[in-house]
Amino acid sequence: MSLPTSPPSYAEATAGDKERGVGNPPPPPMPMHPSWAYVHPAPSPGYTNPYASDMSSPFSDPSSSGSFDGLSGSSWEDKNVRRMFIRKVFCILMVQLMVTFGVVALFTFCEPVRQFIQYNRILYLASYMTFMGTYLVLVFSSSARRRYPTNMILLGIFTLALSYMAGMLASYHNTKVVMMCVGITALVCLAVTLFCFQTKVDFTSRHGLLFSLLMVLMITGLLLIFTVPFGYIPWLQTAYAGLCALVFTLFLVFDVQLLMGNRRYSLSPEEHVFGALCLYMDIVYVFFFLLQLFGSPFSIFGSTDERTEAQKTEDEIILLLKKAKVIY
Repeated sequence: MSLPTSPPSYAEATAGDKERGVGNPPPPPMPMHPSWAYVHPAPSPGYTNPYASDMSSPFSDPSSSGSFDGLSGSSWEDKNVRRMFIRKVFCILMVQLMVTFGVVALFTFCEPVRQFIQYNRILYLASYMTFMGTYLVLVFSSSARRRYPTNMILLGIFTLALSYMAGMLASYHNTKVVMMCVGITALVCLAVTLFCFQTKVDFTSRHGLLFSLLMVLMITGLLLIFTVPFGYIPWLQTAYAGLCALVFTLFLVFDVQLLMGNRRYSLSPEEHVFGALCLYMDIVYVFFFLLQLFGSPFSIFGSTDERTEAQKTEDEIILLLKKAKVIY
């Protein structure tokens, strides 16, 4: 009975083909990673999936096992990628806000335009349907929001629709109230941006709290449907507007931190359109609820424009004179 063969020595294993023992298979080839995949250089204990997944969610979680789309947390270590992404998002956002501010100013200061949009309220319904349609496409279709120029066309239509809605709502308020709300919204955006760059609190991990606050807003909104039209608790609408403005300010903090990265959750660098969409909606909604807060009947600024009030007073005087048969 022959003895089992001993394993080859180090010299034999590393020698050339002529010196290598017969029957030893060649070493397996090195795995070639595809050019689009990112390999984590130093995986953490909880990291199990070194490749970027191909799901449609625009978020990434460095501490998860790849259940979200986008690059892992180390992709944000490249400061150039992060700065280019933030710069692109804020450039798109600035264009959106300039368009919205221009539409609000036109609908507020131009009296013929103001009267036209208030008379043709069907346009508001059309803009709302356009807003919802483009919003759903951009949120749920990753191919639509990543493919150029489809994403920019959809984002432009979305911006125009929401700008028309903002201008329509602003046209029913005092000019002084509208300008004050624009200024407060700008200050809120500046304060939130500075806060996000300085704070160590991770709001991206507080999504459960934000969801709970959103449920409170929905329940309170349903309560308003049955109380405000009948005159019950008249101050509840003002309180609701203040609460909504606060909650959407927190959502703005959440979305800015998603944009910045280096948090538990972050946006993929490919999602510049989605990032601009989220920030833009937060800012416009803060403006909406500030209008409702400062333009309510319980506010010191009043809820209607001075010209509209003067017209109502004039119509009432004419009606009284007709009843008294002073004029015909």
